[in-house]
Amino acid sequence: MTDEGGTLPPCPQCAEPYAYEQGPLLVCPMCGHEWTPGESEGTDSGAGDIKDSVGNPLADGDTVTVVKTVKVKGGGGGVIKIGTKVKGIRLIADGVGDHDIDANVPGFGRMQLKSSVVKKG
Repeated sequence: MTDEGGTLPPCPQCAEPYAYEQGPLLVCPMCGHEWTPGESEGTDSGAGDIKDSVGNPLADGDTVTVVKTVKVKGGGGGVIKIGTKVKGIRLIADGVGDHDIDANVPGFGRMQLKSSVVKKG
């Protein structure tokens, strides 16, 4: 998805112009930041406006499904596979980096996730 000029927007985190599309997300190869199109135009407004990878608003207690294989760093590593259901999420405004969901992931325990890799439902 490109804007009217036919180019992708720059990364909202490092402002580099090298973003590329990966499914529903835009990815910056320079800093690794992932975001949904349109997210960069908004302001950082805290946990109340957190949306999933397709733009659905998220709330505390929601059940989400992982839409992208996620590599887990630290604690033995591993991967969270596509389709993993995570119940009872908690939205956080002060997560590590751009991680804005605190959840108990089956097989991994409590960890923080990015809302850009989950879909409500």
